[in-house]
Amino acid sequence: MKTVIISNRLPVKIIEENNEYTLIPSEGGLATGLGDVYKSGNSIWIGWPGIEVPEERKEEVTQKLAALNLYPVYLTQNEINLYYEGFSNEVLWPVFHYLVTYAHYEQSYWDCYRSVNEKFAKSAMQVLNRRDKIWIQDYQLLLLPGILREKLPNATIGFFQHIPFPSYEIFRLIPWREELLNGLIGADLIGFHTYDDVRHFISTTTRLLPVNSSSNILSSNERQIVVEAFPMGIDFDKFSDLTATERVQQEIDYFRTGKEDMKVILSIDRLDYSKGILERLKALELLLQLHPEYIGKIELFMIVVPSRDTVPQYSELRDQIDQFVGNLNARYRSMNWIPVNYFYRSFSIEVLSALYSTADICLVTPMRDGMNLVSKEYVASRNNNDGVLILSEMAGASKELTDAIIVNPNNIGDIMEAIVTALKMSPSEQQMRMKAMRAIVQKFNVKHWVNNFILRLNEVKDSQKSLLTKHAVNAINEVIVTKYAQTQDRVLFLDYDGTLVDFTGNIDDASPDAELYDLIENLTLDKANKVVIISGRRNETLEKWFGHLKVDLIAEHGAWQKSFEDKWNSLPLLTDQWKQEIKTLLETYTDRTPGSFIEEKSYSLVWHYRKAEEGLGELRANEIISHMKILAADKGLQLMPGNKVIEFKNMEVNKGKAALNWLYDKNPDFILALGDDHTDEDIFRALPDDAFTIKVGNNISEAKYYLNDFNEVRKLLWSLVKEAFVGRS
Repeated sequence: MKTVIISNRLPVKIIEENNEYTLIPSEGGLATGLGDVYKSGNSIWIGWPGIEVPEERKEEVTQKLAALNLYPVYLTQNEINLYYEGFSNEVLWPVFHYLVTYAHYEQSYWDCYRSVNEKFAKSAMQVLNRRDKIWIQDYQLLLLPGILREKLPNATIGFFQHIPFPSYEIFRLIPWREELLNGLIGADLIGFHTYDDVRHFISTTTRLLPVNSSSNILSSNERQIVVEAFPMGIDFDKFSDLTATERVQQEIDYFRTGKEDMKVILSIDRLDYSKGILERLKALELLLQLHPEYIGKIELFMIVVPSRDTVPQYSELRDQIDQFVGNLNARYRSMNWIPVNYFYRSFSIEVLSALYSTADICLVTPMRDGMNLVSKEYVASRNNNDGVLILSEMAGASKELTDAIIVNPNNIGDIMEAIVTALKMSPSEQQMRMKAMRAIVQKFNVKHWVNNFILRLNEVKDSQKSLLTKHAVNAINEVIVTKYAQTQDRVLFLDYDGTLVDFTGNIDDASPDAELYDLIENLTLDKANKVVIISGRRNETLEKWFGHLKVDLIAEHGAWQKSFEDKWNSLPLLTDQWKQEIKTLLETYTDRTPGSFIEEKSYSLVWHYRKAEEGLGELRANEIISHMKILAADKGLQLMPGNKVIEFKNMEVNKGKAALNWLYDKNPDFILALGDDHTDEDIFRALPDDAFTIKVGNNISEAKYYLNDFNEVRKLLWSLVKEAFVGRS
């Protein structure tokens, strides 16, 4: 078993000089963090090598990469244009950063994105074994988990997104939204930088796909997908130690000479419209206008690393920055001072280290950012615990570095005030804030991030395997069928909605179909069987649907009971005096929740919100539970949350009690109970240990086994019918 990392780019740069290819290690955060993983002998990293390699030289490059545990995915220039520059950076990037006006929903982009993700899968299959652990990185490969899941159904697949995930309202603008989500949920573990991203993803997925969620777990078909926040760190020791090296010390001396009394503000970004660069410059301009006392005493060192400047939006942004810096400097400069030292280029890590370790203020104000590692690199470089970090609340790092000065990047006045606060901050407060931030960055470093993710991925897979052992199909099904065949006095307790039939938006539409009638009639043909339909439905409804069959009926969770051909009997001493007060209160919630309604039964009231807007129904349900649980208890009522319902019923009414009441004076040698709801847990708890209890749905339950849906329930029951038929013939 090995770990296979898959990302858009390999962690090396390939340079061609004199017809010779040379590999240079990348210094990116991802390459650094995952270095220990892919460099170990039993691991591999798959990705694009960064250049278009001629067909006749691909074998040569493949062999050079193999020596470093790397495996290439060769892409053509057209694929880079459409898949990477096109769909990844002109659809996903602007939408995920809330800049939807920059998105271009071109069909050719999507077609190529899909085909390149399939190409990555094809390359991965060349090196993957069945038991390998797969870790896919970032938004360029959103479809890959799903593609690999189809090819390797039992694979261990993790996915981490390094950019933000947008809210449902934003994400649903993408024409291919369902395809992207279906690709993502092919993973077992999906990681984001922040809990906000986790919430957005779960909300979006449950609204757009037929999946359920419980806390941070999605359930899709037979799988549970865990979605969690893993804030990415940096190599703290690397940045902390760099400042003491001779090369960096030389850069520091060069940089600070003549600026001993100058307050230096540092800004480092890649050229991108999500980074808030112009807003930062406007804040500095406002500062010089309103606080002229700082003219000649502060300097902004602004590094903008070139990026995609052939794309119109980026070249336009570059021109705007050039113009703004030029105008600002022209207006305020003197013979020996300029407010903005602007560099449109990249620098070596040694030069960056010198800037990090000497700048008095680091200004990091992106409009939206997944994490932003510049802020952490600045903190790690401050070995004297001085300096001030000004950080955008829209950056993921703001959730960890709470001792920074947090600003709204859209509020220019807010940024300006933050700079003034930073300039005036006392050394003792700087020390206090920086010590706290350095402790966080040091502890939650990039290796911690890697280990956390891999450990959680292992846990998720172990949990899935544990759940599979409870799945009542195949081997477990055979155990049930074998026991069934060996017994002569059997009882089958069958819930109705969600167990024998699927849920419908309208509760009156869930009437039995022809196959269900056929199934129950076949079960009752065997004289050894007693079939008991135990439901929350009204007794009149169950009578209408099943009164003609040889089955016993328990309605309203046990408030009404009836044996075949007998009359209905209600539990003694039940009262409905409480209903009017509860109903009046529920009507206030119904009036505020379009799509919800109240169902009145003999001894219970049910508030349904299946038709309500997703999220609103859950919100109202939580309000009802919070506001009415004490009132319900005072009146001797149970408040029972279920599947898109909340039910108020008499305390004496309980499916478990009803089942035990039915079993009184009976000693069956085979008991099977099937149910999907919170109310069915009472049956699972009440029945003897040798009973086969099965939950429909793979969430936590008192039941010994589970089935995924009503189709699997029917399949199990048909297998019992078949066994009985074989036994009789």
